[in-house]
Amino acid sequence: MELSAMQLPGLIIAAPSSNSGKTVLTLGLLRALANRGVRVAAAKTGPDYIDPAFQAAACREKCINLDPWAMSGDQIVALAQRQAGEKSLLLCEGVMGLFDGAADGSGSTADLAAMMNWPVVLVIDVKGQSASAAAVIAGFAGFRKDVKIAAVILNRVGSDRHRMMIETACREHLPEIPVIGAVRRSDALSLPERHLGLVQAGEHDALDVFLDQAAGIIAEDVNLDQLIGLVRGRKLAVGAGDGSDAVGIGIPPLGQHIAIARDTAFAFAYPHLLEDWRRQGAELSFFSPLADETPSNGANAVYLPGGYPELHGEQLANAGNFKAAIAAMAVRNIPIYGECGGYMILGEALIDATGQHHQMLGLLPLVTSFADRKLHLGYRTLVLSGATALGPVGTVLRGHEFHYASTIKADGTPLGNMATATGGDLGSAGLMKGSVFGSFFHLICQ
Repeated sequence: MELSAMQLPGLIIAAPSSNSGKTVLTLGLLRALANRGVRVAAAKTGPDYIDPAFQAAACREKCINLDPWAMSGDQIVALAQRQAGEKSLLLCEGVMGLFDGAADGSGSTADLAAMMNWPVVLVIDVKGQSASAAAVIAGFAGFRKDVKIAAVILNRVGSDRHRMMIETACREHLPEIPVIGAVRRSDALSLPERHLGLVQAGEHDALDVFLDQAAGIIAEDVNLDQLIGLVRGRKLAVGAGDGSDAVGIGIPPLGQHIAIARDTAFAFAYPHLLEDWRRQGAELSFFSPLADETPSNGANAVYLPGGYPELHGEQLANAGNFKAAIAAMAVRNIPIYGECGGYMILGEALIDATGQHHQMLGLLPLVTSFADRKLHLGYRTLVLSGATALGPVGTVLRGHEFHYASTIKADGTPLGNMATATGGDLGSAGLMKGSVFGSFFHLICQ
């Protein structure tokens, strides 16, 4: 997509691979910039719920997802423009390695950088190497002509001598790409993890302390002025917003007033989806199944997002008020939509990792289990086989799958047919019964 008429002040933090430290480094940068008074906005490339919550905490603003596989160029531009607003800088964390995307290579962080003409700051984990780091940088810099590696940050540097050796090699072989930071190895720059990634931001007992500590290290080890200088002068053109406010993600609201489950068991709802529903005039309210809360009395639709219900099986099974309220809404034919964890809750039972059975809502003929975990991961399309609040028969939805649950029982009418990013047929997916429907599919856009 040509963006010559619009230059958003964006910058991408990317790396050669996952586990290079770009997430924590991005968090430190966001908090350090915010602490300096820089008006910074946050974004995350691709499908991810957990990292954006940390980024939102770091910059004290919401974080959005920009997904070059699922979203059209117009959708990305509109989302980025609204997110950037009057900010000085939109800092976007990449996903996986810079050039890694779907199975066919599409939807990578590099694709987003090329689409938006955003410079890339490459984060290199230099543990165990010296001059070889320069070779890695050179390879990435020359791999695609439409992607600009504007600067490098060295991560997990062992000593001043280690840093000097790498910087000397970079100056000799890559003088046009500045090294703007060398972040030392530190146990202070680590976050706890579990099977779907980092432990959620809302469960981190001392998150602000961690973020301020990380920001302090980053402010010392990274030249923030140079970082800001990479986008200085890149502003929105006059009239760049014309028509963009009309661009949405194509997903109709489930109802006029949507009650959304939100707690540590149901935290995986995309901000861009909720914001788009608001933009279409829907009212959103939130409730906690873990606290045995019920949807607002005025709600005429329910959204049960994904999360970690498998960690709270007994508590959810005993949430009598929540279960009774949802069952009553189903009787009244109120649309009730569940994604991944929310889908599992709609079933008859959830079997946790210990093999214990927990009785769920029983609104769908479904039993799922974590006793025998198997990873299901990747971009997906879902074609609706029946009319739902998400659209008529044949509606094509774009999203992804990321879970470890096994399906023990799934009887009845499928929600739709699912395919991989490359068009591989995965067969029927999900279930629908009356006004209740769901699947393991995480919805991104249409």
